[in-house]
Amino acid sequence: MKALTAIGLSATFAAGLALLQGSAVAQQKSLKEQIQGPWSLASCNSTTAKGEKTTYCANNPRGILILAGNGNYASTTIAGGRKDADAPGVTANFGTWSVNEADKTVTIHFVGALNPTIEGKDLKLSISLNGEELRTTGDLGTIGIQGSKVDTTYRRFK
Repeated sequence: MKALTAIGLSATFAAGLALLQGSAVAQQKSLKEQIQGPWSLASCNSTTAKGEKTTYCANNPRGILILAGNGNYASTTIAGGRKDADAPGVTANFGTWSVNEADKTVTIHFVGALNPTIEGKDLKLSISLNGEELRTTGDLGTIGIQGSKVDTTYRRFK
């Protein structure tokens, strides 16, 4: 009888362990699933070809990045300390996005932008996700802004 009880307990334990492992695998989300949603700008260290901070990153900027699950996105960054009706220091664009899971990059396709020269172009950004923080980095030369780099960090809206 003790042998049957031991076998029964072992089988129950093994089944429970298999269920736990299965649920852990089921809960692991793709990178695309992990980064979709609204993000608030935490820091902006993007630079121009001269190595200066971009105008929209100056003076405690604010911004939002929305990565919709259907592949659309919208992004706006606004520098602090602007004067009335002052447009420099603002960047805004929208379009589509896709993720390359293997190389941890996101490709942004600009459909509309405050800067019309980037419309229709693609920007590939390296991304890293650390808990509720998303960092994007890349070279803006691929969209015609030679020598400029983008380096932004966002925090997930709660």
